[in-house]
Amino acid sequence: MREDNQLLVLTHLSQLLDLVTGIGGFVVPLVIWLTQKDKVFGMDAHGKMILNFQISIFIYSIICIPLIFLFGLGVILLIGIAIVAIVFPILNAIKVSNGEIPNYPLSIEFIK
Repeated sequence: MREDNQLLVLTHLSQLLDLVTGIGGFVVPLVIWLTQKDKVFGMDAHGKMILNFQISIFIYSIICIPLIFLFGLGVILLIGIAIVAIVFPILNAIKVSNGEIPNYPLSIEFIK
């Protein structure tokens, strides 16, 4: 296994493709993780964190849809989710580039 912090940083930042393509923020990290998890040191753990975060963000967004119609609070929650989905990949990419362990809050562990 080789160490490749640049690829780990790129994997975290690739989540931001959701802003451009809508689904690329899930597909690109998934492909990178599946192809590199046995070749790059730490990719398996980082890939699982990223995918768990992306799945959690998707579920939280789906939950907000009925809240829009019921209480109107869903819009505020969707804005909060959007901010979290933009800020934490950037913060964690910076952490990875500095050799620190990333952390995604409110992430449900689907992939162990």
